[in-house]
Amino acid sequence: MLLNRRAMIGALASAPLTAPALAANADDPLLFAYFGTGSDEATGLRFATSDDGLTFRNLGGGASYLRPEVGEAKLMRDPFLFRDATQDGLWHLVWTTAWEGVTIGHASSRDLRHWSPQRALPVMASVAGTRNCWAPEAIWDAKARHYVVFWSSTVKGRFSETEGTSETGYNHRLWYVTTRDFATFSTPQVLYDPGFSVIDGTFAQASDGALHLVVKDETLHPPRKHLRSAAAASPTGPFGPLSTPFTTSWVEGPMTATVRGQTLCYWDVYLEGRWGAAATRDFATWREVTAELSMPKGARHGSLARAPRRLVDGLDKGPA
Repeated sequence: MLLNRRAMIGALASAPLTAPALAANADDPLLFAYFGTGSDEATGLRFATSDDGLTFRNLGGGASYLRPEVGEAKLMRDPFLFRDATQDGLWHLVWTTAWEGVTIGHASSRDLRHWSPQRALPVMASVAGTRNCWAPEAIWDAKARHYVVFWSSTVKGRFSETEGTSETGYNHRLWYVTTRDFATFSTPQVLYDPGFSVIDGTFAQASDGALHLVVKDETLHPPRKHLRSAAAASPTGPFGPLSTPFTTSWVEGPMTATVRGQTLCYWDVYLEGRWGAAATRDFATWREVTAELSMPKGARHGSLARAPRRLVDGLDKGPA
């Protein structure tokens, strides 16, 4: 199957079930990989950093560190950055290449300034009727010794029971592939079908190490557009019952990090051009921390990872 959204966002690197073998240091700064608004979809990858998980500052003056060159529309939306699970110092990036198509983007780097040739991975080319591939992420499955790469797709003729519940004919479910080497991939399969149109899946873990899947309910009729979570026995399930919503409506792009023993979930309040965040220890009770949050102006849907300070300092010098 395919790639590893978000070598899991931040502190997922410490999860016993899914952690990369080369775990991040909990004292490392957070690195926020994101895209910007408007034409920035075509100009590429931005970085910001934070020591406390609440106040983020841009690196390199907000310059692009990787300009998209592949895929149906050569865009870079929803960048998901993660550490390689077996090769020390290697990083991977996957991203949305187009609003409509069957590919996702991939590139790798050791310093996040110099990148491998980009590739458009045709993850849904074998599934007839595929309309799109949005917000790819990846997670390392330590038990199976492979990456689970996942994203949201609408496939014509599938899940007819929820047709017409999202905008302009979209009707998403989470799909996935697995891979060990980012060269060969499994056949795509449905990862998660909660019985409604769902996008922006990301994995996170509670303070006790339990794995959870966070998703956006994309239902427009009746309007929901909020985030919910479900316990995950593994990166491919089975998944427990969905929680009640822990955000307001009209949010997207969840990403998580472990900060001071809590899981922080951040989300893009995309209609208002701002961000929200909440903290939890058990994925049942949430404390909103939006008022304490400071994000880069214009930042959109992205991902978080712990990165060595020397790497972050190098990024602050700007792109190569």
